Amino acid sequence: MSKARRAPVLVHDAARTGGLTELRHQESLLKTGALQNAILNSANFSSIATDEKGVIQIFNVGAERMLGYAAADVMNKITPADISDPQEVIARAKALSKELKTPIAPGFEALVFKASRGIEDIYELTYIRKDGSRFPAVVSVTALRDAQNAIIGYLLIGTDNTARKQAEEALQKAGALQSAIFNSANFSSIATDARGVIQIFNVGAERMLGYAAADVMNKITPADISDPQEVIARAKALTLELDTPIAPGFEALVFKASRGIEDIYELTYIRKDGSRFPAVVSVTALRDEQDAIIGYLLIGTDNTARKQVEAERSQLDQALQDRNVELESARLVADKANQAKSDFLSSMSHELRTPLNAILGFTQLMESGAPPPTPAQQRNLDQILKAGWYLLELINEILDLALIESGKATLSHEPVSLVEVMTECRAMVEPQAQKRGIGMSFPRFELPYFVSADRTRVKQVLINLLFNAIKYNRADGAVAVEYVLSPPNAIRITVRDTGAGLTPEQVAQLFQPFNRLGKEASAEEGTGIGLVVTKRLVELMGGSIGVNSSAGVGSEFWFELGLTAAPLLSIEEAAQAAWVRPPELAGAPQRTVLYVEDNPANLELVEQLIARRPELRLLSAADGKTGIEFALAYQPQVILMDINLPGISGLDAMKVLRADPSTAHIPIIALSANAVPHDIEKALQAGFFDYLTKPIKVNLFMDTLDVALNIAQTATNRMAQQELL
Repeated sequence: MSKARRAPVLVHDAARTGGLTELRHQESLLKTGALQNAILNSANFSSIATDEKGVIQIFNVGAERMLGYAAADVMNKITPADISDPQEVIARAKALSKELKTPIAPGFEALVFKASRGIEDIYELTYIRKDGSRFPAVVSVTALRDAQNAIIGYLLIGTDNTARKQAEEALQKAGALQSAIFNSANFSSIATDARGVIQIFNVGAERMLGYAAADVMNKITPADISDPQEVIARAKALTLELDTPIAPGFEALVFKASRGIEDIYELTYIRKDGSRFPAVVSVTALRDEQDAIIGYLLIGTDNTARKQVEAERSQLDQALQDRNVELESARLVADKANQAKSDFLSSMSHELRTPLNAILGFTQLMESGAPPPTPAQQRNLDQILKAGWYLLELINEILDLALIESGKATLSHEPVSLVEVMTECRAMVEPQAQKRGIGMSFPRFELPYFVSADRTRVKQVLINLLFNAIKYNRADGAVAVEYVLSPPNAIRITVRDTGAGLTPEQVAQLFQPFNRLGKEASAEEGTGIGLVVTKRLVELMGGSIGVNSSAGVGSEFWFELGLTAAPLLSIEEAAQAAWVRPPELAGAPQRTVLYVEDNPANLELVEQLIARRPELRLLSAADGKTGIEFALAYQPQVILMDINLPGISGLDAMKVLRADPSTAHIPIIALSANAVPHDIEKALQAGFFDYLTKPIKVNLFMDTLDVALNIAQTATNRMAQQELL
């Protein structure tokens, strides 16, 4: 083991100057104990001194402030390892054992091993406060030796590395304490006289600043090795803050300390070679027994590493800001792409629905025409209708999925009666179940429950689950619909079937687009996206959806929606709900329906539908401008309006008619292949009486037309009565 270099006493530093005056200044500082008291009572550095076994003997006020312990809590009781992160202490022991090729115990020995070998050590570790909280610290460790160079303890000086506070703590043991502090190479310790002239310049200051002590002692002040612009700036700031003139020199560095305020600040030190480095400096006034200032102590640390971290963080922040700008730009591009996709899908939906309208419409006409079709013809018509409706379902599902994933789907949130929805869905699916021999059971609701949702979408979700339960069931199976309240304020609807069930692997893939779980080759038609759309719709309505299934037993699909209060039925809604189609009176005058449509096939279909109603006559116009002229001239009872018309659009034509007093009262029904929900909602808000999508469903079309005719007749009667008055 190599012998540690014995710390020279401070008089050696003075002797190097060769001057009697210098020696007297040092002796004056040290004999009064002012320097030692300033260090020991500094609140900016933790100073912990131990005996040779590591048991804490001195625990200064800085340590108390940083660690939350009173000195009495730790002195003669624990070692510094007990207030350090144990994992870090173990790691340090392992690292030193490997580095020095000698086993080192994972405790206090690991913290002071280098110092005990005469190697002044500085390292980082995590201190643990009394309340259990932690903070990173930089700790300098020095062995304390007696006059015979025997170790009598250890001095650990630490700074809080989180708050960037620097402190200088010093402990005793006669001349060994002062030697440990003033010979530390990790902190610059500069002591001045009352005028600011440097009297002590330790080895840490020599290492940091490149000067020998003899170069500066009794020659310059700390202001002479500091950035002059920063000193001037500090003087101006203090003058403004304290409302008193402060000279831009050494006075600016020690002004607060001279007023009894322990001060810590940042400045730039200038080395002997002219290079610069940032420093954090703690300043304390040195006082004699009469409390008169006899000098100042400036303890500094190199702040380069922290400044580099701040610079890197600033660069990172700038990079993140630039990245955010790029992401925002990319988002705008993506939004434009999504809008383009929505427009494309809307257009494609229209283009696909237009020929489907003719296929399904004329097939329905043939099916219900006179004379009725032969059995062979009926089978052919059934196949056409089956394929056509399936193709329409496929178009709808793809459009729904694309709109949802692009964020363009619009849903209303209103009270929806589960009783009504369940009744409507039951009427739609029971015929399909009967064809397959599937038994159906529906719940009897104890109360008229309402959910906050979109009525159309709730029906879509429930019908999808019901059709799947029928489609993938076994012959003579069963489907049961049940409900249960889900606290605190929701209701769960469950659709249970007796089908083949699903394996856990299939359940995991259930909501993936276009994944039919191996049913691609089966006789059952499907797109593999119905459940995906169902899940997204439920989530858009603020609900949740799930499945419980066992292979060979069956499946339970469920969804939950939030409950809400029942709506109040308005007078207008009550009147519409009470509408009953009145019987046609013999000899009643014909009523006129105007159809504005540029597609001949669509026009012919509606012509044949209207021809079945002798009390109606149909006028047609091939563009919006002609449609407006016909409406003004013939005053039809109802107008059917296509949206995509040559020249002026159906939407704009409707607005013109609404603005004219002579046609403002006429119900205008939109009849379009555009089935995008947002466009439908926009059209209804603009003033259309109703909006029907192509392909036309004959019964729905005729029912809507009758409601519009009745409302038109009511309006005509009201106008006639007003004229009589």
